Amino acid sequence: MTVETDPESQVEPPRQSLSTAAARNLATTTKSAPQMQEITSRWLLRMLPWVETKGGAYRVNRRLSYTVGDGHIEFVQDGADVRVIPRELGELALLRGFEDDEALKTIAARCVQRDFRAGEVLVEHDAPADRIHLIAHGRVKQTSVGKYGDEVVVAVLADGDRFGENALLDADATWDYTVTAETAGTLLTLSRADFAAVMGAAPSLQDHIQRFSSLPLQRQNRHGEAEIAMSAGHTGEAELPGAFVDYELKPREYELSVAQTVLRVHSRVADLYNGPMNQTEEQLRLTIEALRERQEHELINNREFGLLHNAAFKQRIQTHSGPPTPDDLDELLCRRRGTRLFLAHPRTIAAIGREWNARGIYPDHADIDGHHVPAWRGVPILPCNKIPISKESTSSILAMRTGEDNQGVIGLRQTGLPEEYEPGLSVRFMGINEQAIISYLVTTYYSAAILVPDALGVLENVQIARRSD
Repeated sequence: MTVETDPESQVEPPRQSLSTAAARNLATTTKSAPQMQEITSRWLLRMLPWVETKGGAYRVNRRLSYTVGDGHIEFVQDGADVRVIPRELGELALLRGFEDDEALKTIAARCVQRDFRAGEVLVEHDAPADRIHLIAHGRVKQTSVGKYGDEVVVAVLADGDRFGENALLDADATWDYTVTAETAGTLLTLSRADFAAVMGAAPSLQDHIQRFSSLPLQRQNRHGEAEIAMSAGHTGEAELPGAFVDYELKPREYELSVAQTVLRVHSRVADLYNGPMNQTEEQLRLTIEALRERQEHELINNREFGLLHNAAFKQRIQTHSGPPTPDDLDELLCRRRGTRLFLAHPRTIAAIGREWNARGIYPDHADIDGHHVPAWRGVPILPCNKIPISKESTSSILAMRTGEDNQGVIGLRQTGLPEEYEPGLSVRFMGINEQAIISYLVTTYYSAAILVPDALGVLENVQIARRSD
């Protein structure tokens, strides 16, 4: 039989040695350096080649290009009604540079809204094309008949894209593809007859269209650049064509941006509490980490020079089905030579892994600075949590070529700053105020430049949420 005893009735035996709790009063505590959850791997800052930018600006000189009007179109929504912003019509090739606001407003007013449902056929192959379609919201797929009679996907279009632009001027135009809605959405259409009516009443539009029609007469290569005339395969004393390389008259300049903060440390803390760790150094270390995190965020998201906003529209593609499949990554790779890296949010990389697993594909791996990272076709896929995720659980994947020699993406900075602490980052003493607080100005200057449009590609609207099935 087991006899239970009352714990309160038990008497603790006399202690024969010093307790550990009392002993800790005389012990030296081993401490960690201050930790910070915000710190990430910052692969973009590590992989970008940094170019010295004297004078605070970097000018990108390119060959003259005749490519016009390849931007996305924006709309305004009033309940269920959608209207195109008149000035946004300037993104169409035939209206690029047209400045008559009244004529643009008239054209915008003649655009007719059309709501479509998933699976609906919007246009059919070989049918007469008599109108342009502006996609306000939703995804559509362009398909055509392949060489062997099978259906092939030409392109996937989404918000801000359009199709049928040549139908406004060509009376004999036909559709080279079938367009099918992949999701429900809304588009605006403008018929050739309505456009002709506006043009008949607006002499300024007539003059502009006449000038636009002369642009194709300019000799240009497949990239839209002014062609360099030359002769090849001739014999004898053939007359050789003269040539020169034409440049852009107003090349883009990237000015260095700035991220700054003022670090404040009380003199009493700096004087008395520096063992075993220097308080000022630890405060400065964490401040610099936060500044570098903000720097990478700006390089991705800043509207002036951020990679997501400055990628050429022709280098932005849509996924074929939503999730990031191997086919989508191949489509992204084939649009540029020498892709150095993919950049994606960690959740997007997880979605890529799920698609690989679903297809029974074992991915490659690459070793970068001692880190084993996943790769596709030998191109490493690096994480970057600065790439935004929308409320619909979609994100983007960037693919880039890097370096000046490769006409790629480069980082810009200036070194040799006064009181420089790290390359391109300075820590300047600002003095001590009447409350005995020491202040330091921490500053870093940076930017990024895309030397040629195909140096950077973006796979947009990547669905990263796990499927319910």
